[in-house]
Amino acid sequence: MYTLVQAATQLRQQIDQFTPLSDDEWARLVPHLTIVTLQKQQTFARQGITADRIGLVLDGALRQFYTKDGDERTTYFFFEHQLTGAYMSCVTGRPSPVTIEALTPTTCVSFPYAVFHDLLETYPGWQRFGRLLAEYLMVALEERMASLLLLSPEERYLSLLEGPYKDLLQRVPQHYIASYLGITPVSMSRIRNRIRPR
Repeated sequence: MYTLVQAATQLRQQIDQFTPLSDDEWARLVPHLTIVTLQKQQTFARQGITADRIGLVLDGALRQFYTKDGDERTTYFFFEHQLTGAYMSCVTGRPSPVTIEALTPTTCVSFPYAVFHDLLETYPGWQRFGRLLAEYLMVALEERMASLLLLSPEERYLSLLEGPYKDLLQRVPQHYIASYLGITPVSMSRIRNRIRPR
């Protein structure tokens, strides 16, 4: 169980990895922080509903996915120390195209996007953070698109094994990983069998 002080400390540590904030700049956000506790399959954001909050995962795991004709397409996973939110919905004010759902019991520290936007407009430290965060998200999105467009399914699977998110394979059900890779669970099982050491 996290106290709000502990949660706020973790959030500030993650923000400081992008750029340090002055105590005054940080203090402008603190009154708006809340702890959000999700049980498995509860949602942080839901497709079709306008999102208005972002947050930092303190513990647990979340899955982001689109749903079309009853078929779920997994696009991202969020783990400890990662910022999460339906950013497109927050920025545009339109209903979210994605659902962000807890894969396990999950705790986040959360704050309203409107407050965050006002901070970005007002304070130099927050402006730097916003720019660096946007660059980080843009690089991650381009890497994801390049992976889907340029790599074979087997290469995408191998990149998970060798990359910084290899523990994802132990923490996420296989059918969600297959969806994230853009393949069927059967195809992923065949890939795993082919590359398994003899």
